[in-house]
Amino acid sequence: MENEIKKYLYDISESIQPIESYLGDKRDFSVYQKDKMLRRAVVREFEIIGEAMNRLIKLEPKIKISGALQIISMRNRVIHGYDKIDDEIIWGTIIRHLPVLKAEVYNLLA
Repeated sequence: MENEIKKYLYDISESIQPIESYLGDKRDFSVYQKDKMLRRAVVREFEIIGEAMNRLIKLEPKIKISGALQIISMRNRVIHGYDKIDDEIIWGTIIRHLPVLKAEVYNLLA
């Protein structure tokens, strides 16, 4: 695997870890929704994940990451529609899709 591909995978991994850390064991949507700093921190990490994924897909279009195009699309919505970020979509991504992404990225890096 090329070093540049590993770099983007590592960048994604390095943004997943803080999201998990920010939320800790208290994965509660109402807490998330009330904490502006937490929401902004999580959204920033998703921006990084989406940008790294975009560059990764351009470099290696056949890489096996489920939801790669949806991740890029979410990044674009967050960046360009910052005033219309839907907390429920972000939260759903955290709960349903982040664990899958984490496993896939870690497997590719192994």
